[in-house]
Amino acid sequence: MPVRLPPLTERPARLLLEGIVDYAGLFPPAGLGMTKAVRNFAHYRAGGTGWMLGRFVCPAARLPEFSAAADPLLPRDAGAIPWRLTVTGSGHVEADLEAMRAFNERHRVCFDECGATADSYEVRVSGVEEIVALHQQVPATLTTWMEVPLDEQCGQYVEAIARTGRRAKMRAGGVTPDAFPSSASIVTFLRALLTCNVVAKATAGLHHPLRGVHRLTYEPDAPTGRMFGFLNVLLAAAVMADGARDVVVQQVLEETNPAALQVNDTHLAWHGPDDAVTITRATLQQVRERMIASIGSCSFTEPVDESRALGWV
Repeated sequence: MPVRLPPLTERPARLLLEGIVDYAGLFPPAGLGMTKAVRNFAHYRAGGTGWMLGRFVCPAARLPEFSAAADPLLPRDAGAIPWRLTVTGSGHVEADLEAMRAFNERHRVCFDECGATADSYEVRVSGVEEIVALHQQVPATLTTWMEVPLDEQCGQYVEAIARTGRRAKMRAGGVTPDAFPSSASIVTFLRALLTCNVVAKATAGLHHPLRGVHRLTYEPDAPTGRMFGFLNVLLAAAVMADGARDVVVQQVLEETNPAALQVNDTHLAWHGPDDAVTITRATLQQVRERMIASIGSCSFTEPVDESRALGWV
């Protein structure tokens, strides 16, 4: 299927970042209460950078709690765009699916198909057999992200996901140093996505635009670690889609210098130690449609504010 050419009025940064952040404020390191997270989402959605906001990330078991907190804030006008949720699995697929069905039915009845909809499901898998079993359990109409380990079998997992027509998910970090994968393993994952034509999302440790050393939690005495940037992941996918060798892709993933990245009205560019790569708007569109659909982040303000400071927003 040919890539849809983006309108000439859309700036490259907008193409790359539109709807990119799935807001996971309930999850560490933010770990907000439901009421606070829901109010944040409503505020972000109504703000001037709401175009960067994607879905609200909610555990299946907390959907009733979400409804109680969000009902006063949800859109009720006919034709309004509903809040969209992606639901994380509990380990019990049948119970999760029933919770989502009940949630969607309640909001359909109470809001006349406005309000909110849970239309995305995220589940961890650890082997090909689990991928096949999950595919058989989940309705084909439900967008399902299968989180795979970034180990030596990563390529096999992505191949299996491709055979099901589902989507993949990558965890790029956490709240401890050992939760972060190597950059080489992320390159392997990206290569598998491109080769197998699988769409994915990336999550955890990605609330800063560029790779760097940051505190792993919001505690004053929190340990620090080298975190990946969400721009690094997106641009690594872009240069790979444009034909770059894995060694160049890994250099983009490791880039820490903002001056190495340039954005204007027509294209993006990365100037590395040995290579300079220009990324067209068509490639950026391809990356978002065919490789990385969204980034999960417990913060929305950090991705927005730091992207603005870099001149991308």
